Amino acid sequence: MLIRIRRAWDQLREGEATPESVFLDRRRLMKLAMAGTALAVAGCDDAVSGDVSAAPGAASGATAAPDPSAHLYPAKRNEAFTLDRAVTDEQWASTYNNFYEFGTHKQIWAHADKLQVRPWEVVIDGMVAKPLRLAVDDLLSRVSLEERLYRHRCVEAWSMAVPWTGFPLRDLLAMAEPQAGARYVRFETFNNPDVASGQRQPFYPWPYVEGLTMEEAANDLAFMVTGVYGKPAAPQFGAPLRLALPWKYGFKSIKSIVRITLTDSRPVNFWQDLSPDEYGFWANVNPQVPHPRWSQAYERVLGTDDRRPTLLFNGYGEQVAGLYKGLENEALYM
Repeated sequence: MLIRIRRAWDQLREGEATPESVFLDRRRLMKLAMAGTALAVAGCDDAVSGDVSAAPGAASGATAAPDPSAHLYPAKRNEAFTLDRAVTDEQWASTYNNFYEFGTHKQIWAHADKLQVRPWEVVIDGMVAKPLRLAVDDLLSRVSLEERLYRHRCVEAWSMAVPWTGFPLRDLLAMAEPQAGARYVRFETFNNPDVASGQRQPFYPWPYVEGLTMEEAANDLAFMVTGVYGKPAAPQFGAPLRLALPWKYGFKSIKSIVRITLTDSRPVNFWQDLSPDEYGFWANVNPQVPHPRWSQAYERVLGTDDRRPTLLFNGYGEQVAGLYKGLENEALYM
C-alpha cells in the first residue's frame, strides 16, 4: 500500500522539510513496487585498461594502513581564500556527510571507513593529447598542495566552512594536454558494491558521475581536494581525491574520483539522471530559485543554531559570474 504524503513545502522552514534521502527512498520504493522488481547488485564499468574503477575499496572490516601522504600535511594556507565566518568544527564536518555509495543517512562516516584508499588510481582520458593513469601518490608528487578556506552549501539547505587542502583542477587537466575540441569534463567515482553497500541498489545510476564545462574547470576556484583540517582526507570526505566547487551546490563536488574524461558532449550527472525534474547540469547556488520541494533562501549552518541568508553563487559571484554570461536561457540553478 502506498502512503500519500501531503505536499506543503511552502509552509515549512528549511529545517522542517523532509530530508532528501527520505523523499528519494519513497520515490524509489514506488518505482520498484510498480515494476514488481527485487533488489539486485549493480554492475561495474571497465576502465581504460583493466578495471581501475574496481581497484579501490577493501573488504568489510579491513584495517586501514597509515596514509603514505601524511607527511604532506598541513600544507601552507593560501590567504587569497578567506571566509566571512568561522571554520566549522571538525567533529561536525566529519560526522554529518552525504555519501550515497554507503547509504542515505547523514552519519555515514562509520560505513565509509570501509573504503580502502590505497592503492588508488585515477585515469585522465578522452580528448587529450596525453592520456594518463596515475597512482594517487604519484599524482601528489607532481603537484603543490595548499590549504584554502571555502564555504560549502548543500542543496539540502545546510552549510559549513571547511579548510580543504589540494591543488587547482586546471593543473591536473594540463598534465594530459586537453585538445582544442574538448568542451566538458566528466568525472566518475569508484564502483565497488562489495564495499559500498549503497551501490548494490539498482535504482541508482551507478557509478556517480558529474560534469563541468572546460571554462568552469579552468576557474581558479575549482579545486582538487586531497586533505582537510590539516591532514589527509578521511573516506567520508571523498578520499583520496575529490572535487570542491564552492559556488555550486555540494552534490557537484564529486567524491573518490577514479576517472576524468574530456569530451565534446555535455555529461548527464548522477542526480540529473535519477531525478531530472529536480536537478540539472549547472547547480549554481541561488537564493531566488527554490528547489522544487523547499526554499533555498536560507541555510542552516552545521554545528550551530545559525540560519543565514543564502548568497548568490554562495558568495563567489565576483570570481564566477562571468562564466555564465550569454547563458540566460539555461537552467543555471537546478
